[in-house]
Amino acid sequence: MNAALIIIALFAVFALAVGLYARRGKQLSFEQWAVGGRGFGSLLTFLLMAGEAFSTFSFLGASGWTYSKGVPAFYILSYGCLAYLMGYWMLPAIWRFAKDRKLVSFADYFAAKYESRAIGVLVSVVAVFAMVSLLIIQLRGLGIIVSEMSYGLISQDLAIWISATLMVLYMIVSGIHGSASIAIFKDVLILGLAIFLGTYLPQHYFGGYSEMFARIEAVHPELLRMPEHGFNLSWYNSTLLLTSLGYYLYPHGFTAVYVARDAAALRKNTVLMPLYQVLIAFLFLVGFAAVLTVHGLEGSQTDLALLRLVKQTFSPWFVGIVGGAGLLTALVPGSLIMLNASTTIARNIYREGFAPNASEREVARVARIALPLFTLVVVYFVLRGGATFVSLAIFSSSLLTQLVPMLASSFLKRPFGTREAAFGGILTGAVVLAIANWGGLTLASLFPTAPVAFTSINPGLIALLANATVFTAISAAQRSLQIRRATSIESA
Repeated sequence: MNAALIIIALFAVFALAVGLYARRGKQLSFEQWAVGGRGFGSLLTFLLMAGEAFSTFSFLGASGWTYSKGVPAFYILSYGCLAYLMGYWMLPAIWRFAKDRKLVSFADYFAAKYESRAIGVLVSVVAVFAMVSLLIIQLRGLGIIVSEMSYGLISQDLAIWISATLMVLYMIVSGIHGSASIAIFKDVLILGLAIFLGTYLPQHYFGGYSEMFARIEAVHPELLRMPEHGFNLSWYNSTLLLTSLGYYLYPHGFTAVYVARDAAALRKNTVLMPLYQVLIAFLFLVGFAAVLTVHGLEGSQTDLALLRLVKQTFSPWFVGIVGGAGLLTALVPGSLIMLNASTTIARNIYREGFAPNASEREVARVARIALPLFTLVVVYFVLRGGATFVSLAIFSSSLLTQLVPMLASSFLKRPFGTREAAFGGILTGAVVLAIANWGGLTLASLFPTAPVAFTSINPGLIALLANATVFTAISAAQRSLQIRRATSIESA
């Protein structure tokens, strides 16, 4: 066993110890387990939401996409800032509604707003599908980190099983309290490492940023400019809009709003969060440093760029620290995804769909059973391999963003949308996404003579526009019919 693996193992033991300590003196009722009794102040709310935002997707995906795609990866830096602007006004309203009705799961909000159990089940199904992709990112990331940073002593498949077991134990032991507590240590560590790696590696290999970019310009100039096709400016802008609209519809991010003590904590959070995005810029610099120093990574292997560069640069003990930081970076959002998936399955699929009279105790028991079962399903898909972290994240965002019309309507004093409109809109959006992702039908094939600026639009945004059109049309038709009926009754 090498020094790196020992240090990573110590990080894992430390995380479990923090989880046990975090639950000390607390009766883990369902509400305490899932939303921390709604007692988190500004600091813990900030750290929890930052922990959700800064995941393996950011740690490995940002540097990996910079390594393989170049400047199109910059959308990762930008979309959060737009989302925080919307969140300043939106999150306090969500928190007040959730607090008054003691909501726990993601789908609870929509079911309560639209006064429909069927809506809760629909949103739950969408959320669970999306959370499969999101948890794939965290588990695959943990598997890669443990396997790479152990210098191959632990295979990636075994590392994934170990990581999944660790996450399940962590959540069962501590609930959301453990995730919030470990986020404090994770954020301080990842802040220091991101700044250090983004500063040191370009200096070490190239003598500075200007020389690094000059050499990349000479060898791979395509990485330093937006391409004319594929991931071009049109794709960039449409993806930026899509992901910012759906930013707070990630279930583990949405329910992190519930844990806040008051609305002021959420507003402070949105003011401070753009500063956190600066970390991603340093990881871009790591990706650029890897372009000319790490060779042979293609496809989903490009997510290894940061880890390979760290391994060939530093001693095993420091490799272990980076691996441990990566472990914590995956553990916080991964555990929150598991928590949200299990509570959603228990409250909004099991109770709303099959057992409407189930007690809170029974729902809590089903949630704790669903947590490892959901994880087993995700492990199956992780072991099959597949797309890069960024591709998985974009797919999840595209799917969850189909809930935007419902969310926007919910902020009205009386929601404009109807249950039937929600079903119609989401079904339409899902069909468009399925055709685009698995049917091979693209805007370019449908409109071969159209300009590239149109055919390069992210399919997820097209799906959202189709969804919103159907949602609005059905809602307007039903409202008009209600008015006509009311008028005819009054006339009679």
